[in-house]
Amino acid sequence: MRNFLAAILFFISIGLFGQELNCKVTINADQIQTTDRSVFKDMERAFATFLNSRKWTTDSYKNFERINCSLFLNINKMPSIGNFEANVQIASARPIFNTNYETVLFNFADRDWDFEYIESLPLEYNDNTYLTNLTSMLAFYAYIIIGMDYDSMSELGGTPYFQKAFNVVNNAQGANRSGWQGLGNSRNRYALIDNINNPQMLDLRKNTYKYHRLALDTFGKTPDQSRTQVLDVLKSVKKVWAVYPNSILVISFFDTKATELVNIFSEGSLPVRREAYDILTSIDPKRNIYQKIVAN
Repeated sequence: MRNFLAAILFFISIGLFGQELNCKVTINADQIQTTDRSVFKDMERAFATFLNSRKWTTDSYKNFERINCSLFLNINKMPSIGNFEANVQIASARPIFNTNYETVLFNFADRDWDFEYIESLPLEYNDNTYLTNLTSMLAFYAYIIIGMDYDSMSELGGTPYFQKAFNVVNNAQGANRSGWQGLGNSRNRYALIDNINNPQMLDLRKNTYKYHRLALDTFGKTPDQSRTQVLDVLKSVKKVWAVYPNSILVISFFDTKATELVNIFSEGSLPVRREAYDILTSIDPKRNIYQKIVAN
């Protein structure tokens, strides 16, 4: 009986104090010529276990509170056995209060994944030092995803986790691996965390809270007020864009939110819709979908 009760308490504790991430990992290795395809399934399981079973914060999470996210790896080269090069798409989502709708919080393409992986070997990681390129990249995005989620719940709430992501980048500086360096690429991991921590771009992080907590979470009750809040966010983004037109954080915002912004501003007063349209087409002119905002 005692063992039975202990088991019950164990599973209850998992539900009460579970991990933060609910990450789906997908590996596409169609371009790789090899007879042993099992390594890629093992890779999926290992990456997902690393992200989902580790405690990344000191906060308590219930299972339904875990952050839904995904990693899609398109492996395009295997220079030698156990060595891989890939493009990776990382995304995360957040539920909108009192709805069945999930909004995408983060959508980022990383083209600089080169890593070593041997089937069945454990993935080792330490916050204080660089051990492997693979676990450093996985940990970096775990902290970015968590930081984005916390920023959406309270103003600048993700600061501790962005600091951890910054430490991962710092630890990797001596490794001479792609994606970690500040020169030559304005769209890599270094550029992303540099933008996030740039004091002159702080309003972009404050916008995460305003957009999600003050606008989307209240949209069902006060849609016109929520549209005005989102319009204020766009005005703020435009100010940052005017100073940093190539900011990866600004680019990522529109990659993440373009379709949702069209849905938000496809209704409401014409002056608000027109102002939103003018801002969107000036900052992000290559997307044709914004025409829907003023189509009716």
